[in-house]
Amino acid sequence: MISNLDWALFRFLNGTLASEWLDPVMAFLSGNAVFIPAVVLLAVGLVGWGGRRGRIFVVMLTLVLALGDTVCVGWLKKVIGRPRPFVEHPETRLLAGKGTSYSMPSGHAAIWGAVTMMTLIYYRRRWVAVAVVGMGVGVSRVYLGVHYPSDVLAGWTMGGAYAAVLSRMWAWVWSGLGRRCFPEWHAALPDLLRPDEGIRTETVAHGHWERLGWVLLGVVLVARWVVVGIPVIDLSEDEAYQWIWSKRLDWSYYSKPVGIALAHWIGTHLFGDTEFGVRFLPPLLGAILGGVLLRFVARRTDGRTAFLFTAAAMATPLLAVGSLLLTIDPLTVFFYTLGMLAAWRALTEDSTAWWGVVGVSLGATLLTKYFAPFQVISLVMAMAVTPGGWRQWRRPGPYLALGILALATVPILIWNARHDWVAFVHLRERGGLHQAWRFKPQFLTDFVLSEVGLLNPVWLVMTVMAVWAVWLRRGAPVLERFLACFCAPVFLFYLGYTIRARVHANWIAAAVLPGMLVATLYWHRRWQAGSHAVWRWVRGGLWFGLPLVVLLHNTDWIGKLTGHPLPDRIEPTKRVHGHRDFGAQVAQVRTNLMAEGRPVFIVTDHYGRAGLLSFYYPGGQEMLPDRPFVYEVATGRVVSQFGLWPGYEGRRGETALFVRPEPEDPAEPLPTELWEQFESVERLKTIEVRYRGRLFHRYDLVACRGKK
Repeated sequence: MISNLDWALFRFLNGTLASEWLDPVMAFLSGNAVFIPAVVLLAVGLVGWGGRRGRIFVVMLTLVLALGDTVCVGWLKKVIGRPRPFVEHPETRLLAGKGTSYSMPSGHAAIWGAVTMMTLIYYRRRWVAVAVVGMGVGVSRVYLGVHYPSDVLAGWTMGGAYAAVLSRMWAWVWSGLGRRCFPEWHAALPDLLRPDEGIRTETVAHGHWERLGWVLLGVVLVARWVVVGIPVIDLSEDEAYQWIWSKRLDWSYYSKPVGIALAHWIGTHLFGDTEFGVRFLPPLLGAILGGVLLRFVARRTDGRTAFLFTAAAMATPLLAVGSLLLTIDPLTVFFYTLGMLAAWRALTEDSTAWWGVVGVSLGATLLTKYFAPFQVISLVMAMAVTPGGWRQWRRPGPYLALGILALATVPILIWNARHDWVAFVHLRERGGLHQAWRFKPQFLTDFVLSEVGLLNPVWLVMTVMAVWAVWLRRGAPVLERFLACFCAPVFLFYLGYTIRARVHANWIAAAVLPGMLVATLYWHRRWQAGSHAVWRWVRGGLWFGLPLVVLLHNTDWIGKLTGHPLPDRIEPTKRVHGHRDFGAQVAQVRTNLMAEGRPVFIVTDHYGRAGLLSFYYPGGQEMLPDRPFVYEVATGRVVSQFGLWPGYEGRRGETALFVRPEPEDPAEPLPTELWEQFESVERLKTIEVRYRGRLFHRYDLVACRGKK
């Protein structure tokens, strides 16, 4: 009976009630371009002018939605497993995109149920208006054909329930944690659900701020591990490619030293060949480095400034992504920054032991990325600006550090000598040194615009101003000039190199934290001198950066809130979505080819796609390292690590399935090597790889029969 009522109400709202004037109204209620700006403005207003109640409301609502919508609603959808109306009833009048998640409960309704409950808790006189809007959104989901009425009812109930439970849970956590760790703040705010109670105080508890920084680091560490463990995002091409390296450990590799392979080896040996195993280390390294820098800043300024520095680092997209994906960047940033801090201790304490730590960091940076020359140059400059720094050359410390660095070069040199110095040839080509010089202004423009977005424009401006002021002022504090030596040379070198070749935005990653430290110390001095505009800049940077970082982790929120996902051309997560489906579809086509009676292996046009198929092809991981069946096409010259490993030369008579992205020009020819290496070449089909209903990738599949 309930099922019949549900279906009857759905047909009424989706069909009988349908009209031309209601269609745009319901589409607007379900999602529109005005919603996100309106929410941002409302949040800014509540934080800026809503008093303590407004700020607590925004923070609590964010925490409730982040946990409730991601975990509770997503989990319940999978448990119930109810198909969408348009799946069971093709005659459904569908006016919205086909979501790939299950139908019950409605995520939109759950969000509005949670918002209504939180408004009831904090603003009892305004919850009815919010509930009316939420009801309109719920009805629109049925009208558009993407949910049953019972889905919406379940969503409202679920959202209100998890908001009530989670808000009380956070209040309970604060009552215990706050009383023990933040007694002054707890006295001022004993109950998160009653923000107007408590003893008003003007005490500046810097110890509280520092402890809050540690809490923030711990919460973010767990959150990042959850994100990589669910997983929300698939591996990138470079991650999958370098994961294969960890199956074939060597002294060095085609384009990188051994460090990245060892990082993959450690994570996957602890947690298996999973996304979590691959990405276990970056969040951990980010948390460790964050803790070291929190203490470093707190000891030289105060707890509040140290906390704000920690939050600013998390509001920097380049650093946030680097603490999630396992590329060479998080390793390089970690060792480069620790080496810088160790050098400060070595110079100021005249400590040979700390020089040994500097040497270890130099070696580790070199074995992670060929970045140690920058570190040595920065170190020499830092010794020049530090009083007594040059006298260190009369002591064994610097020579100990350089000796450790020299030892680290040995495996790289031995490996390259055995492989015709292929890594140096690659670096020469990567830097464009094999080509005649031609000035291309767009390289400079692309580099600057990329840095503005990835470094947070507010932090970039504040850092550039601080470094510039420190270098111009002779009386600038020694520590600030020391830190600037580890930032300015790297950035200026790559900025200048754009005159010759394209420079990727992440190449300056190691210089970001030293620059932010200079900015923190400089602007802290300006704040103490009475420049209150500093606080407005900091708030602006946090308001810009934190939402951007959250959306970079999961851009699906944009589609949920506005009803319109980001266009594919600017979708930042496109390269880390859909790969599991890609592997499954390629496996199905390979299975069909194997029915012809010949063994079938896979050939790709690029090392990254070979890595993705090795990781995401069902059962492909177990074939490594002894029985690989995924290769990069053999071109006769070494263009990746696959060219240094045994290829498919011995697979005579077998069939290859060639995989490449669908070219923009349908007439684009296949690689000539395929015609030379196989008896026949036949285009099979183009597969579409989707993620949550969105088309992200298209691949051409080609059957190459009879390996010669």
